Amino acid sequence: MIQSLNFPLEKEYAASCGGWAEIRKRLAALRLDGLEGIWAGVEEIPEDFPVDLLTGYHLTFFPDWVDLYLGNKKELERKFGSEEVIRSIYGGTDPECLLDVYRKDLDRARRMRAEYIVFHVSDVSLEEVHTYRWLHDDRTVLDASVMIINDLLKDIPPEFDFLVENQWWPGFTFTDPAKTDYLLSKISYPRTGIMLDTGHLMNTNPKIRTQKEGVRYILDMLHAHGSLTESIKGMHFHQSISGRYVRANTGKMPADSPEDYWDAFMMSYRHIQRIDRHRPWTDPTCRELIEAVRPEYLTHELAASGIRQFAAAARQISTIRSSNSGNH
Repeated sequence: MIQSLNFPLEKEYAASCGGWAEIRKRLAALRLDGLEGIWAGVEEIPEDFPVDLLTGYHLTFFPDWVDLYLGNKKELERKFGSEEVIRSIYGGTDPECLLDVYRKDLDRARRMRAEYIVFHVSDVSLEEVHTYRWLHDDRTVLDASVMIINDLLKDIPPEFDFLVENQWWPGFTFTDPAKTDYLLSKISYPRTGIMLDTGHLMNTNPKIRTQKEGVRYILDMLHAHGSLTESIKGMHFHQSISGRYVRANTGKMPADSPEDYWDAFMMSYRHIQRIDRHRPWTDPTCRELIEAVRPEYLTHELAASGIRQFAAAARQISTIRSSNSGNH
């Protein structure tokens, strides 16, 4: 099992952790194999990044993209307010600009010879993160995602594992085996699998109150999926308990919601962070999830930044190792 830490491949962030040499030492001290990298979205990946530290790569993603891809201009104008805002987000106003961003990011991953690549299969707007009233159903998002994925990967040799990641927004949630099977069956790339995000799966059930309940819920979903679990090649490992917050703060738009798109974006971003906690597991029963899946890739995907991220990973790793197993 290859274990890694999620990490934005950005010069200043690396410097905040002491630089690449220090990062290598910290990874070794935690007995981690490397980093699951993601492009920071502004400057290019630093030229001095030691590519041997890269285990996997998380493709960039747009939370709200289906209407652009399907050419729903009326809905785009309603949600974003102006063509200027649309262009500033996607680099253009047509589906090809979306694909261009993904193609360039896929090229980054291939140049660094990532062993696996992660792709979000979801769609959610700023209003939906507050209202929880979905503008697109799962099937619409799945079909649009399949079209993008197959376009993106056509003529690409099977040189990496391509892993679809579950969210709690419309799309792939890993709560309905029939939809999971549908998604996997429609992707043409031969090395397609699942990156099961444990915290995101917990977010689909706001009734979860404890980590033990979260473990039980995830195990129930694994059991429901039967042989489909064999497609799980990786896990984003963290826990998220936010049901109380979700029940109190969703179902309607906030009364103080800004009219300016970017102000509304920042409000929604802070709101999402309170839902999707990305906290380390501290209950030893979490080991049951690793034992049930036995993933090839285990990423400690944690919300803490800089040096605190390594400390959070150390807490989670200690929890895993203390639960009757010292295996790496």
